[in-house]
Amino acid sequence: MNCQPINLGEKLAKFDELWTPKIVAAFNGHDVMVVKAKGEFNWHAHPDTDDLFHVLSRRLTIQLRDGDVTLGPGEIHVVPKGVEHCPRADEETHLLIIEPAGTPNAGAPEIAAIKTQI
Repeated sequence: MNCQPINLGEKLAKFDELWTPKIVAAFNGHDVMVVKAKGEFNWHAHPDTDDLFHVLSRRLTIQLRDGDVTLGPGEIHVVPKGVEHCPRADEETHLLIIEPAGTPNAGAPEIAAIKTQI
């Protein structure tokens, strides 16, 4: 068991890849991940789980079929399961994402980024 705090800034400084979740912790069967985002991801949905986005820096727009949600630092949004969405960041944005372990970030395993521990 690790009793040390996790510094998200230090974790984010360890990689440059965009839209590739890095696992920084786990709890109750969920992965806690940091992500660097820039540009548009892809339209997708998660049929079995909600999708939580927490913006750590800059801005993220979560495009939805019925309107966009724009988040700034310190703001979160939960996309309900089954709702199609497409995250977009006009400049490099840092995110904290929490998902059940094994959830593909693109909604489908064949196009999802490989999640790695950092």
